[in-house]
Amino acid sequence: MVHVQLAGDEHVEGIIRVCRAGYRDVSEGILSEETIKKNCEAYYNRVRIATEVNAPTSRWGGYFVALDGEAVVGAAGGGMIDDKTSRLYVIYLDPSRRNEGIGSKLLDAVTLQQQQFGAKDQVVTVQRDNQKGIPFYEARRFRYEKEFRGKNLHDEPNNIVWQYRRKLS
Repeated sequence: MVHVQLAGDEHVEGIIRVCRAGYRDVSEGILSEETIKKNCEAYYNRVRIATEVNAPTSRWGGYFVALDGEAVVGAAGGGMIDDKTSRLYVIYLDPSRRNEGIGSKLLDAVTLQQQQFGAKDQVVTVQRDNQKGIPFYEARRFRYEKEFRGKNLHDEPNNIVWQYRRKLS
């Protein structure tokens, strides 16, 4: 049985593993191998994840992990970008665990935290050609808002992201 909780130090390695595998899974065929590797190393490394696990604020609520026993099978996190709007910054699963409801449980946990911070709207960005992420968000009432070039992949020709938004009740 999978359950979701805020991450602790003991989950850092699992978060790294899941985020790297998940990022690779949704990015292959869209981004270059060089870019995928560079971003995995930049965003999902031990120093960064350990810091982010131990420093939750309203702007970054920390990582939530989905655990199957003691194994991390998913991770997600987000934060407030202004007084009423929150952002889902990251949500990844072990690719072999898709379609089990784990992503929904993680999104629900992050969303509840953001609502407690006062969020009325929630946004997320997703690579334009990410046919694993887009249907997930659309099925959860996120609606396409705009397209723009991503900020962290300037040299990548397929660096187009879509922003989605949904109202929170």
